[in-house]
Amino acid sequence: MNAEVIMTTSCSIPGLNVPRSRFPDPEQDLPAAEGEQRVVLAGGCFWCVEAVFLAMDGVTSVQSGYAGGHASSANYEAVCSGTTGHAEVVDVHYDPAKVSFGELLKVFFSVAHDPTQLNRQGNDRGTQYRSAVFYETAEQRRVAEAYIHQLNQAGVYPDPIVTTLEPLEAFYPAEEYHQNFAARNPYQPYIMAVAAPKMEKLVDSYPDRLKPEFTDNDTGSTA
Repeated sequence: MNAEVIMTTSCSIPGLNVPRSRFPDPEQDLPAAEGEQRVVLAGGCFWCVEAVFLAMDGVTSVQSGYAGGHASSANYEAVCSGTTGHAEVVDVHYDPAKVSFGELLKVFFSVAHDPTQLNRQGNDRGTQYRSAVFYETAEQRRVAEAYIHQLNQAGVYPDPIVTTLEPLEAFYPAEEYHQNFAARNPYQPYIMAVAAPKMEKLVDSYPDRLKPEFTDNDTGSTA
């Protein structure tokens, strides 16, 4: 997160060719499973991606962290250098009886970030801000790959999706001050410029997918 460009960073998804409310559902999904499941996603600044998924009904917890690199350099200062191989990620735990893997991917691709930007989100630039799905199983990879192909074939974006599919070798939790950052700092300039508009898109497009406390449109205080 570059403080010098906070106020000019755009969180919008430019050139989306369909209304977000008609964004395609995944044609493939994981079969229903018992017990809590997880998916690790990278979509730029973890503060903002975390805020989106924390609001979704069926999501039981979200933790910001790092994936794609080694433990020795899994810290904020090192990862921000863009040289460690990590991406800023969120570890999303969810109840598949309430929300599916595919439904989480739909929000990831339509609201949480712009999947057509290579190694950047807005003015945040570097491989640490890449778009990625870190899969734990071959089935997760299959469903994510099929959905990316489906979205590209449907032409929902004018540019191809550049999201990478990477095996989850390890997840490293970020420092405590990063956790639930947007909710604890709603008036921080970066949060107001980037996270709050994402939350507005989520509320406007998927009101039926929200936890009750996020259905009052008070995105300025809950983001």
